[in-house]
Amino acid sequence: MDHVEENLHSVRITARGPKAAIELNGQRVDPGAFKGYAIGHHEGESPQVVLYPGDYAETVFEGLARVCVADIPDPGPPAAVFLEAIDAGELERAALARPDLGTGPRSLTEAMLTQLQEWARGL
Repeated sequence: MDHVEENLHSVRITARGPKAAIELNGQRVDPGAFKGYAIGHHEGESPQVVLYPGDYAETVFEGLARVCVADIPDPGPPAAVFLEAIDAGELERAALARPDLGTGPRSLTEAMLTQLQEWARGL
């Protein structure tokens, strides 16, 4: 796939641990604007930099790349599908059988939320 030179931007990324300094076309990007990035490159194409939230290990990249800003998917619809599949009786039995179930206020609710998190992670 050929890319038109005008679509490319000068990119410099210097990262150390979870922090990165990002420059586009020689201008430093506000550190709070993006919390992560991904760099991809396929033979015969210009590199592509995608900016989005996340933490990355130490990395340095400098060169021309196509720059995109990724949308974070809305977690609501998948969460709704997951919750619709939950049997209320099974959730209650599982929460009441938890060894970490407390006796204080909100203990059952906390146990149910913990159980739902574990089921969501496949545990």
